Amino acid sequence: MKRLVPRVITSAVGILLILTAFIARPDEAGEGPWLVRAFAYIDRNFSVWFSILAVFAFILGGASLLKSHLSKIMQRRPDWPYSVVTLVSFLAVLVIGLFKLGGPPGLQGEVTDASAWFMVVFEALYEPLMSTLYAMLAFFVASAAYRAFRLRSLEATVLLFAAFVVMLGRTPLGTWLSDFLPKSLNFLRIDTMSMWIMRVPNVAGHRAVFIGIAVGVAALTLRVLLGRSSAEGDQA
Repeated sequence: MKRLVPRVITSAVGILLILTAFIARPDEAGEGPWLVRAFAYIDRNFSVWFSILAVFAFILGGASLLKSHLSKIMQRRPDWPYSVVTLVSFLAVLVIGLFKLGGPPGLQGEVTDASAWFMVVFEALYEPLMSTLYAMLAFFVASAAYRAFRLRSLEATVLLFAAFVVMLGRTPLGTWLSDFLPKSLNFLRIDTMSMWIMRVPNVAGHRAVFIGIAVGVAALTLRVLLGRSSAEGDQA
C-alpha cells in the first residue's frame, strides 16, 4: 500500500497532464465544453501545485546536504574540510537570500537586484569559480581528445580530421592558409569546411542524440505512468 498509493497518484497526474496538452489550453478556462474547461483548469493549477511541491523538494535537498556533510565532518572522513567549506557557503548564501540583505526589503523585494548581496556573491565568487572550473576542464578535454583521436581506426581518423579542420577554421591562421584558393574552389577553404562541419554533420549528430534521449524519456515516462519500477521491469 505504501508504494501503490504514490504510484496511482503519479500515474493519474501524469496521464491528466498529457491529456491537457492535447485537449485544452490554459486560456480556455472560460470557453468550450465542460471537459475542455476542466482540463484547462487542471493545466493552469497543477503548475502552481508543482511549484509548491518544488519548495518542499528544495527543503528536503537542503536538509539532506546538511545531514551528509555534517556526518562527514563529525566522523573526520577523507576530505572533510571541503565539507566545512560547502556548509559555510551554503548557510551564508541561504541567509543572504532569505533575508534579502542589501537589497529591497520585504517579501516583494527582488533578490536579484543589483544592490542585493546575493548578486554580489554570485558575481564576485560564483562566476570566477565557474570560469576556473571550465579552464581546468580544458586540460581534461585535451587529454581525452588525445586518447580518442589516435589513428587506430577509420572512425578515429575521420574524427581527428574533422576536429582539426574545425579548430583551425576558427582561427585567423586557417583563413590565411586557404586564402589563395579561387572562388570556384571556395568549398575547399578551411573556414568554409569548418562552418559546413558545424552546420551539417554536427547538427545531424545532435538531432540523433536528442531523438535518442526523447525516446528514452518517453520509455521511462511510460514505465512511471504504468507504475513499473526498474527492479520489476528487470524481473519481468
